[in-house]
Amino acid sequence: MNEQPNTFDPASLASDYLGEAATLLAHDEPFPGGAVVPPIYQTSLFTFANYADMADTFAGRRKQPIYSRGDNPTVMEFEKRVAALEGAEAARGFSSGMAAISATVLAFVGAGERMVAVRNCYGDAYRLFERLFPRLHIKVDYVDGADPDAVAAALPGARLLYLESPTSMMFELQDLEHLTRLAKEQGIVTTIDNSWATPVFQKPISHGVDLVLHSASKYLSGHSDTVAGVVAGSAAHIKHINEQTYSQLGGKLSPFEGWLLLRGLRTLPLRLPHHMKSGLTIAERLKAHGKVERVNHPAYSNHPGKKTLAGYAGLFSFEVTEDVDIPAFVDALKFFRIGVSWGGHESLVVPAKASLEQTPGINSMARFGVSPRTIRFNVGLENVEDLWADIAQAFDKSKK
Repeated sequence: MNEQPNTFDPASLASDYLGEAATLLAHDEPFPGGAVVPPIYQTSLFTFANYADMADTFAGRRKQPIYSRGDNPTVMEFEKRVAALEGAEAARGFSSGMAAISATVLAFVGAGERMVAVRNCYGDAYRLFERLFPRLHIKVDYVDGADPDAVAAALPGARLLYLESPTSMMFELQDLEHLTRLAKEQGIVTTIDNSWATPVFQKPISHGVDLVLHSASKYLSGHSDTVAGVVAGSAAHIKHINEQTYSQLGGKLSPFEGWLLLRGLRTLPLRLPHHMKSGLTIAERLKAHGKVERVNHPAYSNHPGKKTLAGYAGLFSFEVTEDVDIPAFVDALKFFRIGVSWGGHESLVVPAKASLEQTPGINSMARFGVSPRTIRFNVGLENVEDLWADIAQAFDKSKK
């Protein structure tokens, strides 16, 4: 990742997006009974007043929830908010980010067909592509998404282009407008995992992307108490997913988790600036630290893909020098807990070498050149000076 001098002004970043999102997420028309918070429709099914209502609903002439594996009013409220944030016509919630990814990709790519994915995509997405897809006779080609020529060369004959900007662990960027234009010229559907930036800091649909995916467990929830996913896009594309995979695969979002996500969304425009400011502060200090060789953060990139970002999340990675004992460093941290996921209130650390052990032999990090000396930080909502003091003392205790 190319580096450049920085003139960070976190207060000015994303001001328009934040204001727009804040009003959208905080203001509601009254819910039933004048409630300011939507009710939880904790029900498995919905009944009909008469035969005609049931027949018209099943035939599509009338709109009403039938069964909560299909539609549920609480979940539908969450889907409506995400669609509005992304500038999409519709959205569909899922029980996990992987359920959203699986249902979306399999709705558009079938047996004997091929898709193109950026390298260093989310680890479980990569494992899905490498473990299950060969059994379904689906071929996946991986490319450096930062190189539009490489993407262009891989696209002919593909059914879907799978993007993630920035990518997992290495935080590489893609020029969304350029790549989606290449895909559209060949009638290829484009998807992107937008979990890192969220709709507050990046709106991929406005740059040509067809479908936007989220692990809603991350920033959309923000409380580390929910596992969920969502996809947003045109009404036609969401209808295709509903008809092809959603009900059949069964990865529905529960009403209670939908309600928790609505709660989390209300504070999203308040939480993200804190994550951004603290993350940039930690990244800047790490960049100047003698035990750090490289900081992988989109803020330091010169890539054209940076222009679609209105701000930065608190997740990034860095590579330490050979004389740092990584297990000792990780174990010495007190405020950074050792654990996967990210986007919650708590700070977390994941060493790349340990994560390589999850799937020996097929891990994309090893395949695509992620250094085993890479460490990923999720910078949470704690006081940033406490976090930096924690990092400093961990470096002192990690000398070989």
